Amino acid sequence: MAIFPQTQASLQTSSDPALPRTADPTRLPSVRHIGPNWYASVMGTAIVASAGAALPVDVPGLRTACTLVWALSALLLLAVLTARAGHWIHHRDQARAHLLDPAVAPFYGCLAMALMAVGGATLTVGADVVGARAALAVDVVLFAAGTAVGLAGAVVVPYLMVVRHRPAPGTASPVWLLPLVAPMVSASQGALLVPHLGAGQGREALLLACYAMFGLSLLAALVVLPVVFSRLVHHGPLPLALTPTLFLVLGPLGQSTTAVNQLADVAPGAVAAPYASAFGAFAVLYGVPVMGFALLWLALAAAMVVRAARNGMGFAMTWWAFTFPVGTCVTGAAGLARHTGLDALTWLAVALYVFLVVAWAAAGTRTVRGVLSGALTAAPVPPRPATARTR
Repeated sequence: MAIFPQTQASLQTSSDPALPRTADPTRLPSVRHIGPNWYASVMGTAIVASAGAALPVDVPGLRTACTLVWALSALLLLAVLTARAGHWIHHRDQARAHLLDPAVAPFYGCLAMALMAVGGATLTVGADVVGARAALAVDVVLFAAGTAVGLAGAVVVPYLMVVRHRPAPGTASPVWLLPLVAPMVSASQGALLVPHLGAGQGREALLLACYAMFGLSLLAALVVLPVVFSRLVHHGPLPLALTPTLFLVLGPLGQSTTAVNQLADVAPGAVAAPYASAFGAFAVLYGVPVMGFALLWLALAAAMVVRAARNGMGFAMTWWAFTFPVGTCVTGAAGLARHTGLDALTWLAVALYVFLVVAWAAAGTRTVRGVLSGALTAAPVPPRPATARTR
């Protein structure tokens, strides 16, 4: 039995024999079935650029490659924003159905994170192309828009889940974390803007606001994570198409580690000395244990993905879950390496980045193929009932 039929139907492609697509390659792509999950491709591309720039090693040609990937992420953001605008204009019934679907509504958190991911990459990498002033202006706009959307989504989606959605027992999913992680992205991306404010109340206010969003997101994630694990223990593995979403748990872990390290970097110029040094100590005392748990979850999620692949898991847009969450662990490990000076953390960041690039290439290649064939933009066919339980 399909536990998440609506999510499976909206995210899986014809490469999975359990869920064929009604694709017609002679027709122009339709935006009717392009949901908010498509922003994950923007997030996953932007993090390749920003994580590569954050690596504490000097690799010849890496900066140039990151710049090219940043440019691609900016183009992807424009393309997906345009497609989603067309979706809302011409297919409002479908857009409303997405909001009222407990399996799809959490993906609206991806919009906020896509905006901020591209904005942060513009400031850290794109400045080499567009200049520092233009890059700062772009980041400010995208950060403000992404933070507003993210904070709204962190309230609206849980509200809808309580008063309108009626998820069946045992249907908790890591996807539920998406609207809750967006404020954590704001916390880490806001740290990049703190030094650009004049010394005084404004700079301190932004720093503390970032810490407030860090706490907001962290505590909300801690409410959802036990529910997700309980669902896995009591109801078994996720459906094949949703198995990659287990990597989404890495998002709040890696992003929170990134946030505390980046905020510690800019704290000395924003708050008084006692607090600045305390924030520096907190970055290590918090980040090291959380990174340890992230590695534990990475091993568990990877084992579940291997199992799903052996049972016939095909490509789905959920493969993009292999990218952004892992990228946050790269930046988190790089931040810890910067503050501790440990070579082990440096090589951890490098190893995770290699995984990120491979995952991004795989997801990107299959996505392009699906768009060109029409499989990813065609109406999904409901899954056939399962005939046997997989081991």
